[in-house]
Amino acid sequence: MNPEELLTRYQAGERDFRQVDLTEADLSGLDLNGIDFSGANLSQANLSGTNLSRATLSSAILKNANLTGANLSEADLSWADLGFANLTRANLTGATMTATILFRVRFKDTIMPDGQER
Repeated sequence: MNPEELLTRYQAGERDFRQVDLTEADLSGLDLNGIDFSGANLSQANLSGTNLSRATLSSAILKNANLTGANLSEADLSWADLGFANLTRANLTGATMTATILFRVRFKDTIMPDGQER
């Protein structure tokens, strides 16, 4: 799937994008509120400034993803792999992060699930 097809289907009301492969995709600045990316491969994707509030990203692969300034409030990141991701200025307020892999993640001015800035 390419970003254009995803956006067309999302705008038509579809929210289920489980298991899609969007490696290196540019999804920056999009409003993807409530999308289901369970098990999706978003490695090296550009998600900077993207609204992923209430998104389901459980078991998703987000290695080396750019999430600078992304809104992940109330998102489910359980079991997701965010190794080496950039979460600078991201909003994780109320996010579920059970067993989330955070190896060498960049946190700067990031709002954590408990509302504290890191």
